[in-house]
Amino acid sequence: MIIPCIDLQDGKAVQLVRGRRRALAVDDILGLLDRFRAYPILHVIDLDAAMRKGSNARWIKRLCREAHRKVRVGGGIRTVAQAARILSWGAEKIIVGSAAFRSIIVALDTEGGRIVVRGWRERLKLRPADVIPALEPYCSEFLSTFVDNEGTMKGTDLAWFRQLRRVTKLPVTAAGGIRSLREVRALEKIGMHAAVGMAIYTGKLAADQTGLGKK
Repeated sequence: MIIPCIDLQDGKAVQLVRGRRRALAVDDILGLLDRFRAYPILHVIDLDAAMRKGSNARWIKRLCREAHRKVRVGGGIRTVAQAARILSWGAEKIIVGSAAFRSIIVALDTEGGRIVVRGWRERLKLRPADVIPALEPYCSEFLSTFVDNEGTMKGTDLAWFRQLRRVTKLPVTAAGGIRSLREVRALEKIGMHAAVGMAIYTGKLAADQTGLGKK
């Protein structure tokens, strides 16, 4: 299944290359709900909150309440109170990268094979395989972004995700550079969803072409 990504920064929906350079910005955030109407799940990430530079809570709240579909929210969620507040807005699940609670998706984003945190600015020595066994009892799903190719439209690393699939039986959503139906289908074959940003925004992967937005 394809899951469109709405990454929020400075009150806009943006797409960044490797989490740093802004390559695309959309002012009409709510308009994306109509654009992505064929997809049953949305990922909404507050990049400002993740980097401790502000908050897009107002937009997240509106997206959760007006989407009329499943919305998963992440970015800078560091406390149970924050998670509970966002869930009260109608979010289906919370995505976190530094803590794990029940009904939460844990983000295991990687660059160079190592886990990255703090808005992908800090690289840890840990690899996903090092922490997944300890995290599995406390979460319902993993989100893994292959940061090396995020926003580049170069395609993702399917071998990396196949390797990750062997580490856990929990649901995994893959992200980072996904640009083609071939990749989406390859990920589906190993039981993974595909979170897609740049390829949808640029029209390379359109819902009416794929039929994969519906499940």
